[in-house]
Amino acid sequence: MGTRWGINRTVAQVHALLFLSPRPVPADEISATLAVARSNVSTSLRELQGWRIVRVVHVLGDRRDHFESIKDVWEIFRIVSEERKRREIDPTLNVLAECVQEVKSDTRGDAYTRERLESML
Repeated sequence: MGTRWGINRTVAQVHALLFLSPRPVPADEISATLAVARSNVSTSLRELQGWRIVRVVHVLGDRRDHFESIKDVWEIFRIVSEERKRREIDPTLNVLAECVQEVKSDTRGDAYTRERLESML
């Protein structure tokens, strides 16, 4: 299902494991459980932390970092929506705004083109 959202398969597997786990899980256990290289697990965990849906948890008596996922599905959906907006929509709107400014400053600019660009903002 993760690939339908444009998410790497390993990232989706790591998130699913953490989401379904009743306790925080260390990276080496994630790697062993999923039979995935430790480097892929580390990369996936960094990506999930970047999306703000997985966080590091320290377990008393264990020096390793453990990881847990947010458990509230609606909170995950809200955060992913915010992140997608920040990463994908906002930069696109910024480029469109720059294009509109270019067309406005170009006296030879086509009014129809300017109107079409402005309608996308």
